[in-house]
Amino acid sequence: MEDTGDVQLDAQETPEITEVEQIELQLLMEGIYRLQGFDFKNYSLPFLRRRIQHRMNAEKLPTISALQEKVLHDPLMMERLLNDFSVNVTEMFRDPSFFQAFRQRVVPILRDYPYIRIWHAGCSTGEEVYSMAILLHEEGLYHKARLYATDMSERSLKRAESGQFPLQRMQLYTKNYLQAGGTKAFSEYYSAIHETVEFHPFLRENLVFAQHNLVTDRSFNEFHVIVCRNVMIYFDKSLQNRVHRLFYDSLSSGGILALGSREGLALTTLASRYEEVDGLEKLFRKIK
Repeated sequence: MEDTGDVQLDAQETPEITEVEQIELQLLMEGIYRLQGFDFKNYSLPFLRRRIQHRMNAEKLPTISALQEKVLHDPLMMERLLNDFSVNVTEMFRDPSFFQAFRQRVVPILRDYPYIRIWHAGCSTGEEVYSMAILLHEEGLYHKARLYATDMSERSLKRAESGQFPLQRMQLYTKNYLQAGGTKAFSEYYSAIHETVEFHPFLRENLVFAQHNLVTDRSFNEFHVIVCRNVMIYFDKSLQNRVHRLFYDSLSSGGILALGSREGLALTTLASRYEEVDGLEKLFRKIK
């Protein structure tokens, strides 16, 4: 589900939640966990409340308890709510300066590796992992790279795996690509079919898409780079630290962690185990 509003909404004040609403929220989260295995109990309260309120309004339901009854008995309602929790705010070469910094500061490190494993955690509908594939192709590294793109949303992963995106987005994506240091005509990477573009198959050859929940699932490989940008802003502090531990354990020695513009390591329990590669673009290197 494309939702471009939640990042802005995070900065707004959220009305104080009542004790009854807190109980209702806890019961709903417990029900989702027991039925589906998705654990949202450590997501930030304002985020959960907004997403739940959005679904209540859409379904014209007066209370969280009324929503819970529907969610527990109607699989389609459960699916709609889970999609609400998967906030996909993404675009190709989003924050071009990040990709410029990656070219300049990280690519020289990767050149020395015989092979490269990169994990895009919370990949959404795949725009950023295709961006990385293009960047590595232009730097002559894609042939020895394997990019693992994961998300908790099966729906988002299916869209990502297709390699298809709306034609109307290409003007913005082309602008981002050029600002990110792109070296070719961006249109060389896709074919237009009516109102849709499909990226060329060679870009998908080294991509692996898989469902993975950062909250409950473990590490599944050792990586030279982990990219997780503006996903953890929706987690509370304890969950952020837990996910940071997962990333730390998943990184090889000297591995690179790429975070979002609103994230950092300063307040985490692992800050001393990284050094800054680019503090402004939130690129960090594991040093111990």
